[in-house]
Amino acid sequence: MITYLLKLRDVRLLRYLMASVGALAVDVGCFLLLLSGGVQAAFASAIGYSAGIAAHWLLSSRAVFTDTVAERGHQRTRQKALFVLSALAGLALTTAIVGFADYVLFDPRPAKLVAIAASFTVTWLIRSRVVFRSEG
Repeated sequence: MITYLLKLRDVRLLRYLMASVGALAVDVGCFLLLLSGGVQAAFASAIGYSAGIAAHWLLSSRAVFTDTVAERGHQRTRQKALFVLSALAGLALTTAIVGFADYVLFDPRPAKLVAIAASFTVTWLIRSRVVFRSEG
């Protein structure tokens, strides 16, 4: 039974990684587009991340955590709220890293890569252990 659960966790992490890649494409695409348009780096990072949040909810709830997504009503609303809170934690981390890099005159693009890794780790932990945890 434990082996099965470990395999299921590994598959879920792989699906989460793939969903993150899709959301990341939205995030980074917006970020680079806004950055090239002269938008301040931290603001461009925040907008890109926010667009990625919407994509990530759709992918996570429909392809990653399908067995633990609440059907309707209060529980579904609670999951969405917790998902948004986890996203806000990732957004704050991303914006802080990119904003600090820009403040110290470091190229914000490599800083965005660091922020992506940090945000992925934090949001995975929150979402897998809090937002989409199974009640059983």
